[in-house]
Amino acid sequence: MNIEELREYCLSLKGVTEDFPFDAETLVFKVAGKMFCLTNLEGPFTVNLKNEPEKNMELREEFSEIKPGYHMSKLHWNTLEMTGRLSDDFVKTLIDESYDLVVMKLNHKEQQKLKNY
Repeated sequence: MNIEELREYCLSLKGVTEDFPFDAETLVFKVAGKMFCLTNLEGPFTVNLKNEPEKNMELREEFSEIKPGYHMSKLHWNTLEMTGRLSDDFVKTLIDESYDLVVMKLNHKEQQKLKNY
């Protein structure tokens, strides 16, 4: 997966927007204004994704390309080193899990807006 494929996939999810809230090199994908995916446009290609703490620990133990979230809560975020060793389908699954986790924590009104999107 490359940066354009990542962008296309994230934007295909309901209600997703993209933004550069931190700097011109950090692309952030949000749902209802909440971050679920970050990536860098400069340097090595990495992706930060959210997940449950227990799942994050399991992923880090199983895959050397998955590290504690860089500049993020190490408990809730992982950084994926996009070296080509993680399959596109696996990365998409992790993106979906991050997105779903954020959506689950939205209030009822925001969740309903997404269902009608």
